[in-house]
Amino acid sequence: MRFMMLMIPKGYENAAPGTIPDTKAVEAMMKYNEELQKAGILLALEGLHPPSMGARVSFASGNPQVKDGPFAEATEVLGGFWMIQVKSKEEAIQWATRCPASANETIEIRQIQEMTDFPAEVQKAAEGFTEMQTRSA
Repeated sequence: MRFMMLMIPKGYENAAPGTIPDTKAVEAMMKYNEELQKAGILLALEGLHPPSMGARVSFASGNPQVKDGPFAEATEVLGGFWMIQVKSKEEAIQWATRCPASANETIEIRQIQEMTDFPAEVQKAAEGFTEMQTRSA
């Protein structure tokens, strides 16, 4: 089973463009990342620039509307993610609890949808999706 562990750092929604993490925090996180890698469960990981450097595209009126960050209405934003492959949600939770996160950080765990999770008609509608995933990697 594949899971995403989504890092949600409180306060990051207001971070200025170019905000970078503390060196000691990065060192601790790299040790954790190495543990995930040594365990053979790490598929991907990335950190994200703050929302002040991003944009959102909404479709409320049926047409795309672009809004540059920061986003005043945001109360939680992503700071980064890990994608891991483990045997269960419980194992994903166990790995998340080992993260050297600070008191202002939360990790949300979400299972990746697999094609086999869907009924046949949805799988047929998504024909070619799996090939897109392997070509873009």
